[in-house]
Amino acid sequence: MRHAPLPPEARPLSRRALCATLLLPLALGACTTTQTTAPAKAPPRVAPSDAARYGALSDGGFAIPGVDPDDLKPRNVRQLVADPTGQTPGTLVVDPKNRFLYLVQENGKALRYGVGVGREGLEFSGKADVGYKREWPGWRPTDAMIAREPARYRPWAGGMAGGADNPLGARALYLFKDGKDTLYRIHGTNEPWTIGEAVSSGCIRMMNQDVIDLYRRVPDGAKVVVLPA
Repeated sequence: MRHAPLPPEARPLSRRALCATLLLPLALGACTTTQTTAPAKAPPRVAPSDAARYGALSDGGFAIPGVDPDDLKPRNVRQLVADPTGQTPGTLVVDPKNRFLYLVQENGKALRYGVGVGREGLEFSGKADVGYKREWPGWRPTDAMIAREPARYRPWAGGMAGGADNPLGARALYLFKDGKDTLYRIHGTNEPWTIGEAVSSGCIRMMNQDVIDLYRRVPDGAKVVVLPA
């Protein structure tokens, strides 16, 4: 007895067709990603024009090394930004939390510099004035610093002359409050890789190229506002 041919959808699959059917999910799976984490990205690099501003220079008879591009982060290079402080032009505003220093300009703008700040418990906050400024300042650790870390600071109890190895760097602005020295400084550093970190003994440190730029712009007596950390 002859049977009517089966419709195509009811016919058994050939071996080739069966293999193709079984392999189809695998082929589709190969087109999708199962990666759950983003691939590692290289850290952003500053623009060549910005990097050039942090090159080597000679100042006051001392050589200032250029900042290694690997130590430069785009957020830390000096740049003109919208003023977030609300202070009057000419005011210096230190933002320890975000590691920035602002020099307020006209027309709602501010020059922003990346800075290093004091470790927890070593900060100053409030209003002050620039009592005076110095180029290539000498340095002496405070009595509190010597008591806290005698092995590190006692050798310099008599002071250190200004120069390329001095921890105050190329410039320093000395902050006074009510006519008294706060012992708080805005100064350069010969450790530019610490910019953006909380590492100092309370002072605000800047790349030497930046503190030289700031020094030219800020007169004695300028108002300073240091925000709480």
